[in-house]
Amino acid sequence: MIRLLFIYVSFCFITCSKTATPSTEKKEITEKVNQLYSQYGKSNEAVYNQPIPDDLFSPDLKKTLQNAINASKADIEKVKKSDHPDEKPLIFEGAIFSSLYEGYTAYKIQSMDIHNASAQVLVRFEYNMTSPTVSWTDTIHLVERDGSWKIDNITFDSIGNSKDLKTRMKEFVQSTR
Repeated sequence: MIRLLFIYVSFCFITCSKTATPSTEKKEITEKVNQLYSQYGKSNEAVYNQPIPDDLFSPDLKKTLQNAINASKADIEKVKKSDHPDEKPLIFEGAIFSSLYEGYTAYKIQSMDIHNASAQVLVRFEYNMTSPTVSWTDTIHLVERDGSWKIDNITFDSIGNSKDLKTRMKEFVQSTR
């Protein structure tokens, strides 16, 4: 009898904890997306002026971003010390975390697909500073590491000139060489 009670309680505990997990995951993933676009959405200056947070990006994406930032800063210094310091150094131009160069005026999470330790979030963007308004959808890829969700890449919509964020950053580093 006690054994059956233990099995029943264990089953209830496992079932209840699994039903609460998706909403907790969705909440944390939503917070990461909002953190990304509130911290880096409007200006590329934030990328240059503050450390890349460990809690927002996966180690692989953080390394890729840091390599690109270091390459840009090195080119800025190289141009300053050159015979032509008025030349334009290689810097991040346009919105680097969005498909559209001009950035966005609004965004909304459209959907979320979570499978084990990975998630894809479709984010619908709008840029209304032109007529007609431009709309597009980017896909943010997240991975769960050490109990926390982290952004691992962004696949850009076809309106952009890059396939994804990692590729864009690696191409940027290559252009500085």
